[in-house]
Amino acid sequence: MQTIDQINFSGKRALVRVDFNVPFDKSFIITDDTRIKAALPTIKKILEEGGSVVLMSHLGRPLKKLKEDGTIDKEKFSLQHVVEHLSNLLGQPVQFANDCIGAATLVMAHHLLPGEVMLIENTRFHKEEEKGDAVFAATLAKLGDIYVNDAFGTAHRAHASTTIVANSFAAENKCLGYLMAAEVKNAQKVLNTPTKPFTAILGGAKVSDKILIIENLLSIADNIIIGGGMAYTFFKAQGGKIGNSLVEEDKLELAIELIQKAKEKGVNLVLPIDSIIADKFDENANTDIANNDEIPDNWMGLDIGPKAIEAFKTIIASSKTILWNGPMGVFEMEKFQQGTKAVALAIVDATANGAFSLVGGGDSVAAVNKFELAEKVSFVSTGGGAMLEFFEGKTLPGVAALS
Repeated sequence: MQTIDQINFSGKRALVRVDFNVPFDKSFIITDDTRIKAALPTIKKILEEGGSVVLMSHLGRPLKKLKEDGTIDKEKFSLQHVVEHLSNLLGQPVQFANDCIGAATLVMAHHLLPGEVMLIENTRFHKEEEKGDAVFAATLAKLGDIYVNDAFGTAHRAHASTTIVANSFAAENKCLGYLMAAEVKNAQKVLNTPTKPFTAILGGAKVSDKILIIENLLSIADNIIIGGGMAYTFFKAQGGKIGNSLVEEDKLELAIELIQKAKEKGVNLVLPIDSIIADKFDENANTDIANNDEIPDNWMGLDIGPKAIEAFKTIIASSKTILWNGPMGVFEMEKFQQGTKAVALAIVDATANGAFSLVGGGDSVAAVNKFELAEKVSFVSTGGGAMLEFFEGKTLPGVAALS
């Protein structure tokens, strides 16, 4: 696969797929511009070489959230709201096309001068985008001479603008942007050539969300640490009392199977010994500490406990490669954030001591950002679903299209 450094953009018009699916407040002020900032190095490289840039992205799911009259809410889901902020970040005006296809958009693109940037409207305003329609993709392709994909967060979707559009470009005229290249490089480093010991830390609510990644990592990892709500399914499966803690009753047999597979493969599958428990799901709940097979009736585990924290820290400290996906508890509530914070700090310490650490998945990224630790781990992935599918061993259509 080519990266952006292997192409000279002088006099060329680059069609760049970015991920500007950013959150807004009610006044359409961007509340987190991480994804926009992540695309800036790619955009600037093209401009500095004398190229022009046509940016395309989706924003939300407008066809799933139609207005009462059955029409698209074009104000709510318009990328117009990104233009001013992007212009300020780039230090130059960004032109905006009111549609992603059509004669007017094509004329705007073809009149771009070297060093100029335009953003086209939300690709998901057209049903053909998510269907991966070839004609729609070919129409998008007419906007550029070179296709650059810098949207790893959508690489697991075979959509028109992320995957199918690449078919309209010769191999020498399509490449990975800086962000996409870094995501692929770092994910491959962990999956294919991890320095041992390799520890995967998996949290979150449901075992069902992580089945495939656990099964794939059983052939790669030395340690798999389980935290978050998903841990209680493992304890109940083994006959433990978990009170009102989160459980997937239909995944109890699967939990036993995963424990057995780990033993057979010599993988250290580590469950949290104890939890911070609460009498209700509330910031102001009464709390206590209990072993995870002895949680009283009407109480629920909402964070890993002190024994679990110490056990997890010891394993993390001895690791040379660390993958973290999913929080250890309800870290959004201050009472139940200590486990997630302790794991994050342990990963930071291990990184400072030479380990390679990759943090990915929306909640894990939110946690390292909340605790202001993102700069102290090796790599923070921007692609939640895409990263999960990569570590499940799946081929990502958006990456394969550039091969």
